[in-house]
Amino acid sequence: MKISAFFCTVLTLLCSHAFASDPTARFAWFEYQGKDAVYEKKPAEGHFQNPIFSGFYPDPSITRAGDAFYMVTSSFAYFPGVPIFKSTDLVNWQPLGYILDRPEQLNIKDAGVSRGVFAPAIRYHNGTFYMITTNVDGGGNFIVTATDPAGDWSNPIFLPEIDGIDPSMFFDDDGKVYITHNGPPPGEPLYDGHRAIWMWEYDVKQQKVVKNSAKLLVNGGTDLAKKPIWIEAPHIYKINGWYYLMCAEGGTADQHSEVIFRTRSLAEPFVPYENNPILTQRDLDPARKNPIATAGHADMVQTSAGEWWAVFLATRNYDQDYFNIGRETFLLPVTWKDGWPHILPAKTEIPYQLPKPKGLPTTENAVTLTGNFKWVDDFSKPALGFEWNVLRTSDSNPYELGNGKGVLLKARKVSMADSVQPAFIGRRQQHHTYEASTRLALPLEENVTAGLVVFQSEQAHYFIAAQKVPGKKPKYRVVLEKAEQSAPAAIHIIEIPKVRSHVDFKVEGDEGKIAFYYRADGDKKWKPVGKTLDGKILSTQKAGGFVGTYLGLHARID
Repeated sequence: MKISAFFCTVLTLLCSHAFASDPTARFAWFEYQGKDAVYEKKPAEGHFQNPIFSGFYPDPSITRAGDAFYMVTSSFAYFPGVPIFKSTDLVNWQPLGYILDRPEQLNIKDAGVSRGVFAPAIRYHNGTFYMITTNVDGGGNFIVTATDPAGDWSNPIFLPEIDGIDPSMFFDDDGKVYITHNGPPPGEPLYDGHRAIWMWEYDVKQQKVVKNSAKLLVNGGTDLAKKPIWIEAPHIYKINGWYYLMCAEGGTADQHSEVIFRTRSLAEPFVPYENNPILTQRDLDPARKNPIATAGHADMVQTSAGEWWAVFLATRNYDQDYFNIGRETFLLPVTWKDGWPHILPAKTEIPYQLPKPKGLPTTENAVTLTGNFKWVDDFSKPALGFEWNVLRTSDSNPYELGNGKGVLLKARKVSMADSVQPAFIGRRQQHHTYEASTRLALPLEENVTAGLVVFQSEQAHYFIAAQKVPGKKPKYRVVLEKAEQSAPAAIHIIEIPKVRSHVDFKVEGDEGKIAFYYRADGDKKWKPVGKTLDGKILSTQKAGGFVGTYLGLHARID
């Protein structure tokens, strides 16, 4: 596995007084366990579980190099950026690390959590891997390259000519290279959500877009008269003499879909398929059991056995249209009819389990990314694991690892509501029903608040933490803060009777419900902090944005 250069900035802790001038909080371990009922039935022999990536792994893009497949997903304002995975069977995946793992590759110092990196696309051609994406507030569209996808990727090659998002690359068999993307329509937009798909020629040797090569491919969508919204995520494929253009349409909510166009020549217009969309869940009853919704933003790949498969994003909802875990990555076979690809028939539910791709060897060094699982980190390794991210970038590392003594957060005068990097590390919530816990070492300095955070956005999160009470005798209290489209505020304060060596914190989530607990050193049972609270404030439906919830550790200076 590739270890991020950012995560390798580790200092050995020689003695505790070495950090006396720098307020800190030490956490001994972190534990996460998923308990979704939909995962209780294991897939039958020869079958696999959807989603293949549970939790916040949106906008998947896939490519094949030899007998291996490589996939990337969006990362927005989390760092390192753009996770990359390898597979030989399309079902099980090995994390290789992150493509954007150096701050000089990714300027997101003050990005909102749903800004940063949008919709990457990955392609392989003649021994080189290409990843193209958009840093929406940090330079726009750019390409990075690598010959080893698990090694170092180049610094960004910015494309100032391209105005829009969701870029993708296509390598034609005549040697020409093209970039497609979502952008403004020609002239003034005719309605809200009116967008277009554009194509540019790209000079790989000069690493530049060819001037005056812009071409309009799609105006509005499959039928402009019906005012389609948010045509985006375009990918071009050449298959059996046809050029296919596959796009998302309908926005990222419940009307999301995937549509297809084709042409015999890139000099000629793309014609939409009369039976579009080729993938959607918008034609199903939202009250159905265990609904999968918002399906779209797909990419396709062919196996060595000749099968075609599509990866795409969708959401697992509760109470019809709520989800806290973000948009996930799913896998379905692609069938062909009359020269057109089909991912899923109309009015058909996306299956949670289905047969695996045929004739592919099992992926080595795969990690568990779906189903119910228990995950524990005692921070004993020299670098943080792949699961962890920080929020945004800064000039210094917000944490240190120390010879099996846990992880040390270097507290900052930055809360989770601020728009610069906090002292925070987090991992994805990957289940609707779950629990997570951690141990915080005491003592803390008087001005430090540290604990467990459940974070969806700057204005939507919970934080359960310990604080030292001012006074002559050492004393601590537990504070539970809530941000609901507002600045965070304390909703519960509980004093811990006497000084302890540590305090444990736990969160239990069950779809739209969430509860918090603490356990001081010497306590045998968990003690609730208030009553069950509203977990729906962490859902995309209420919090907005494009990300899923993170569970992690946070320390701040008050």
